[in-house]
Amino acid sequence: MEEIDLGQMILIDKPLRWTSFDVTKKLKFAGKFKKIGHAGTLDPLATGLLILCTGKMTKQIDTYQAQEKEYTGVFELGKTTPSVDLETDFDKFYETNSITEQAIYETRDKLLGKISQIPPVYSAIKVDGKRAYKSAREGIELVLKSREVEISVFEIDIKAFPKISFRIVCTKGTYIRSLVRDFGVLLNNGAYLAELRRTRIGDYRIENAQSIESYIETQLKSENKEQ
Repeated sequence: MEEIDLGQMILIDKPLRWTSFDVTKKLKFAGKFKKIGHAGTLDPLATGLLILCTGKMTKQIDTYQAQEKEYTGVFELGKTTPSVDLETDFDKFYETNSITEQAIYETRDKLLGKISQIPPVYSAIKVDGKRAYKSAREGIELVLKSREVEISVFEIDIKAFPKISFRIVCTKGTYIRSLVRDFGVLLNNGAYLAELRRTRIGDYRIENAQSIESYIETQLKSENKEQ
């Protein structure tokens, strides 16, 4: 009788410049999993918690994706890029000397609670069956639909102004790059995302995640020994 793969949930700390698909593909090959998927994409320039499910656990992916997310990072005022991060070069520059501390906190407050946001054109959303970022890289202009999301926590630290450190807790579907872009627009300025790290999905925290190398070295090798 063929053994049933009940599957498992794997917490990985995604490294910089890896796509979520890269991580999934690496673990599928290393673990010889017949079925594996991830619960929530992270941009290549973001790091942090990525939940992967194998076997029958892949049925739980939608449940994990729906959980509240927490992010930390840094954005900078006074500059913009087409992708709203460092995937693309700076295209506009603004002076920041006139931006007051009060204006910054008032802008933060406007982005708390339930808000409407438009995803970045450099995103994995499909438009007419094609990923938006692929069209953006080809210079094709897209009109993306707005969506309602909720930001329950938006903490900022402006000691390194014009760089602003943040911690955000938000609902499924929130684009931090959109939040950063809109922050700049509301200030009649510009902003781009310099660093992003996902630290929590629901009750699962980055402290409990492993690097890809560590997972392959410890978990997979110990499982092979037991077989």
